[in-house]
Amino acid sequence: MTTISNLFQRKSRAVMIAFIVLGVLAVYACVDAFSESEVGFNSQVRPIINTKCIACHGGVKKAGGFSLLFREEALAKTKSGKRAIIPGDPENSELIKRLVTHDKDQRMPLEKDPLSGEEIDIFKKWIKQGAKWEDHWAFIKPQNVTVPNFEDSFVKNDIDKFILQKLKEEKLEHAAEADKAILIRRVSLDLTGLPPTEKEALDFVNDTSPHAYEKVVDHLLKSSAFGERWAAMWLDLARFSDTKGYEKDQHRNIWRYRDYVIKSFNEDKPYDKFTIEQLAGDLLPNPTEDQIIATAFHRNTMNNDEGGTNDEEFRTVELIDRINTTFDVWQGVTIGCVQCHSHPYDPIRHKEYYNFMAFLNNTRDNDLNEEAPTYISQKDFDLPKAKELMEKINTLKGDKSGLPATVSEMRKKYLLPNLQAKDFDDSSKIYFNHPTITYKGTGSYVSYKNINLTGVTKLACRFVSDKGGIIEAHLDSPEGSLIASIGMASSFGEFYESSAPIIRPVSGVHSIYYTLKPNNIGSGDARIWEFKLYQGENKNKDDKKQKALDSLRNELSWRINPQGTPVFEELKGDNRRNTFVFLRGNWTNHGEKVEPEVPKALNPLPQGAPKSRLGMAMWLTSKDNPLTARVQVNRLWEQLFGYGIVETVEDFGSQGNKPSHQELLDWMSLKFMNDFNWSNKKLLKLMVMSGTYRQSSSANADLLQKDPRNRLIARGPRVRLTAEQIRDQALSVSGLLSKKMFGPSVMPDQPAGVWQTVYSGMEWRLSAGEDRYRRAVYTYMRRTSPYPNMLTFDAPSREFCMVRRIRTNTPLQALAILNDTVTTQVSAALAKRMFAEGGKDLRSQISKGYQLALFNSPKPETVNKLVRFYNKASEFYKKNPKKAVIMVGNDDKAARLAPLTLVASAIINQDEFLTKE
Repeated sequence: MTTISNLFQRKSRAVMIAFIVLGVLAVYACVDAFSESEVGFNSQVRPIINTKCIACHGGVKKAGGFSLLFREEALAKTKSGKRAIIPGDPENSELIKRLVTHDKDQRMPLEKDPLSGEEIDIFKKWIKQGAKWEDHWAFIKPQNVTVPNFEDSFVKNDIDKFILQKLKEEKLEHAAEADKAILIRRVSLDLTGLPPTEKEALDFVNDTSPHAYEKVVDHLLKSSAFGERWAAMWLDLARFSDTKGYEKDQHRNIWRYRDYVIKSFNEDKPYDKFTIEQLAGDLLPNPTEDQIIATAFHRNTMNNDEGGTNDEEFRTVELIDRINTTFDVWQGVTIGCVQCHSHPYDPIRHKEYYNFMAFLNNTRDNDLNEEAPTYISQKDFDLPKAKELMEKINTLKGDKSGLPATVSEMRKKYLLPNLQAKDFDDSSKIYFNHPTITYKGTGSYVSYKNINLTGVTKLACRFVSDKGGIIEAHLDSPEGSLIASIGMASSFGEFYESSAPIIRPVSGVHSIYYTLKPNNIGSGDARIWEFKLYQGENKNKDDKKQKALDSLRNELSWRINPQGTPVFEELKGDNRRNTFVFLRGNWTNHGEKVEPEVPKALNPLPQGAPKSRLGMAMWLTSKDNPLTARVQVNRLWEQLFGYGIVETVEDFGSQGNKPSHQELLDWMSLKFMNDFNWSNKKLLKLMVMSGTYRQSSSANADLLQKDPRNRLIARGPRVRLTAEQIRDQALSVSGLLSKKMFGPSVMPDQPAGVWQTVYSGMEWRLSAGEDRYRRAVYTYMRRTSPYPNMLTFDAPSREFCMVRRIRTNTPLQALAILNDTVTTQVSAALAKRMFAEGGKDLRSQISKGYQLALFNSPKPETVNKLVRFYNKASEFYKKNPKKAVIMVGNDDKAARLAPLTLVASAIINQDEFLTKE
């Protein structure tokens, strides 16, 4: 019989067991809760969406009415009426059902491999946790970052602490500091694009003071060569070229923009100001000459001069290039695809592309031969020569009235103008549709005031008129004496030129009124591009006086009508254009009209900013913009270290590479904007002063296996030099390099026959004297035929913005270094230095050449090889003395210099010379 005591004991044990079971269950529940950690949308979900889903469910295509580009679209009902994603309820979310079904017609991704179990679990957990959405990291402005706390002799500044933190996580050690000779060559090439002089290298090697390296860095940052080196990088972004591109690829007078860029880098113009000037310098209050010339940044677009092309079509092509380039350069975001549809990976909508286009759509330039508007600097005029020519003209004509005071008066007195839309005043009763003038039937006219008509015998105009009609020229008023009647036949959309002789001779200064007399059919509207005035043919072919006058006027035209720099100028009032969405990207198929706006995924326009190019530039340089500072910091880092922190320098979007050190990038970006006030020089000094930059580039087998591309930066940079640096370094060590700065582009030696472009009479005219040996940044750049040596070393043709050069390694590069005309000249000059400065002993001469080129003494075995090479070459030239003269010129030491030239060529063809160690 059970006692009360036993019963109580049994109940107590049961209660105890129940508590134990509940405790175990609670522990398991906690473990399960901890195991289901927060799913990161950017780190875990977005990569799956972008690789497996977005092609069918994004900005381009929304299969089934479902899109994963924006959260509101992802949570909306699909065409079936169901919601693909129900936050908190993965079991009833159609997305999960489609991922796990065995029905091949229903399972997603359709007709592709199914998602892995791990990927499906990530989606399930994400939806269960509320389907939280995150903006892509690059579209969130940089936040304050705490600098890691590291005490190490390696640490020279805070950059190193971020690098050490990552190395510690990866269980890697940093490299030792580079040899001083290697370090000064590296930093000199990086900051100025030139190697140090022999004296600079020796001074640094022998300087044992604690600030020796910093003194070198400060000296390089102050060097005028600094601007030339960094301008070479920027001109890739600006797609700078001395020609217009396309078939004819004719000359463009835009070198003053290149000089502006060089000067801006040298004076360390703040990056925000540098940006605003290039995009909207003309809209600044009282813009300076430099600020106006800066706007040539977007006049570097190509112009199509080919006959029969549609000017508006190619103006639109230029406009689209400007939009894409603006985002490439300042935002590091690929936006070209948004011309036709919303971005397939990043949150930029189709309409927003055309909102942004509206900022750029009202500049006065067009796809025309004459490239107006242009800016003519006072430096462009040759007034002393012009006055000399005018005095000769006055003497021939017996004119004693004296010389005009202004250039404008000179043109009106001595030259016959071609009159374009921009030349006519506001009293004209016509419709300006830049760059043409549209007549609207009877009663419309244009007037040109105060023109010297003495000697004018013919008037002409270029026109488009589907109906035809007559342009009448009247003297001094719309109803004044008729002096010419120009017939316009139907031109069916193409520009034609028609002309007519004047009815009676006119002399003196008058105004011309051009009026339209339409045909009886239709309205008689006509579009005129330009009017021309001609001095008629002389009846007496042997009239020497007239021929002399014509010759003098022709030369005078070049003196007082110089080629200006193509620049931006904003349209005003009724001349402003409307901007429309292009349906499917087709410029002829207009959708809704749009106003200037910026993408909503990024920062808004700053308060009070105008909705103009100036406001757009202010938006880009706002400290709330998440990308501008990051993109520039990353670009400069890539130039120094070979790879950007974001390796895809051109793409910070969700399809670009993840940053290797995001906190470091954000820390430097904030420092760039706030502490350095957008100073490129201060930012570069921070980078090159770091222990990270100063590391040796040598690596062991273990490090090469773990980090072959040096993304963790456990060693110093080791990359091939740029095309410009290779050329400039060779000229420098040989003693040939000219230090002349600025001015029109030059034409150094290049192989004969390279320029054989159809429909163009341009020739490569070898520059004289030191211009043959100027820095590569001044070399004439033709898009259809870039300078061959630089093209071989991956320099772009500059048809479009080039954000990142991809380094290649081809046999042509070795052949170019061995055989190029300039390289041969460099080798001969270096050989003469070796002979003159290396003493009488061959081995010491070879060592001297090595020291001049690489700032290091060669190993004995290297000297032995080069001595054997010299001896073989010497035997050859003894048998062929004429070839020695061909190699080095008619020199009494040719027998010694010719083989030494080949040795010099071998030295500069070494990997050490072509690479930044």
